Amino acid sequence: MSAAPETGTVYGVGLGPGDLELLSVKADRLVRGAKHVAFFRKAGREGQSRRIAAPLLGDGVIEFAMEYPVTTEIPLSDPRYNEILSAFYADCAAHLQALAQGGQDVVVLCEGDPFFYGSFMHMYTRLKDVVPVEVVPAITGMSGAWTATGAPITWGDDILTVLMGTLPEATLTEQMAGSDAIVVMKIGRNIDKVRSALRAAGKFDAAWLIEYATMPNQTVQKLSDAGDKVTPYFSIIVVHGQGRRP
Repeated sequence: MSAAPETGTVYGVGLGPGDLELLSVKADRLVRGAKHVAFFRKAGREGQSRRIAAPLLGDGVIEFAMEYPVTTEIPLSDPRYNEILSAFYADCAAHLQALAQGGQDVVVLCEGDPFFYGSFMHMYTRLKDVVPVEVVPAITGMSGAWTATGAPITWGDDILTVLMGTLPEATLTEQMAGSDAIVVMKIGRNIDKVRSALRAAGKFDAAWLIEYATMPNQTVQKLSDAGDKVTPYFSIIVVHGQGRRP
């Protein structure tokens, strides 16, 4: 009777904001050597993490695309949203678990840092007590964005607040007004709400809009110069702190 295969490891590998030269040495090694890779994407799209990692993937790598069953089709407040996504994440985790229990290592490609608002967290919580899971941290997308503006995001005792554009406008306004430095993520269709909140908080004229931070198609401009343009979902808005300094 042959021995059962040794359990493999599921690696949540942070790819950083998009520039391959910003990957850690460990992330680069794991992606280049991966036999199995998994990644989240919207149906019909290549997937941002897959696109970032493409130059590193070896010949014959086996890919598992985890396609979101919903994105913006159902409001976040609708109970069906969590029900559908919960079932989706459970199915994806079961697939990764089966690979690991069959002795295969799996690299899950993650934009930015895996533990910072990423979908991999839903895999981690479902798998960490079942199979070996290792997380490889990375530079966050917001770090790449504020660096692209050419100015420090915080000084001295500045309070930095990170907000999701999906939040209610009243919440955005309140949090923006009470913060020195601001990062707003998940913009996309929420841009008008975010603009309105920034104006109400008195921060609009100081805001910067960064699209595709650190990537070849990166754009950086004052939000006030962007007009009414529609922005990609993964755009980031930053307001720099102006705190104490020597």
